[in-house]
Amino acid sequence: MGKPLFNLSYATRIRVIPFVIFAGLTMLQGKLGAGSEYWLYLVKTLIGACCVVYIWPRLQECKLTFTPTAVATGVLVFVIWVGLDWDWTRMPEVFNKLGLSKAYTTDTVWNPFAFFGGDSWLGWTFTIARILGSTIVVPPLEEVFYRSFLYRFFIHAEIENVPLGRFHLGAFLFVSLVFGLAHREWVAGIICGMVYQWLVIRRGHLGEAVAAHAVTNFCLGLWVVWQGAWRFW
Repeated sequence: MGKPLFNLSYATRIRVIPFVIFAGLTMLQGKLGAGSEYWLYLVKTLIGACCVVYIWPRLQECKLTFTPTAVATGVLVFVIWVGLDWDWTRMPEVFNKLGLSKAYTTDTVWNPFAFFGGDSWLGWTFTIARILGSTIVVPPLEEVFYRSFLYRFFIHAEIENVPLGRFHLGAFLFVSLVFGLAHREWVAGIICGMVYQWLVIRRGHLGEAVAAHAVTNFCLGLWVVWQGAWRFW
């Protein structure tokens, strides 16, 4: 049996617990009454921001690096994400075609303007909160969990003994797959996971991956609002 949570090493706890809290709140969105997908997103963003403020200075691999490579990679992943917009690349549609729709529960489309009214101040408040949350909070929490913890844990339980720059094919494929399947757009998610992992291996730290992830999510947020492509949220 695995170790109880309170017996896990500090290196593991600081990388896992913030992500688990954030993911748990994500699962509750829309489950606490009408409109809870919106106000709970704001709540989890604020809690996630506190987690980022706590963990960022305590992890040596966390140093934000907005290099031209990071920015270009982030834009490229965004293009891939919106370009791979077919039925078979979206998880709910795949389950539906397999006759397993009940095995994959999905919320209604996240569109605060449809819920609160077109051009309402609440609509804009939650839309801006989503863009900021997905740009500033989600990238560091996900990169720390997937690339700093899970990738290295796949190789060895003592994660601090595994350099971030080490390439391990099994870990590379496993983490990219898990990352992809955690998103509705699973094909784009797998590709995205591979690209971000490559950035980490290339530099031996999370800086470029976090920056690229932030650029991707920011571009996607602008695209959603500009094009009304709420299905991506």
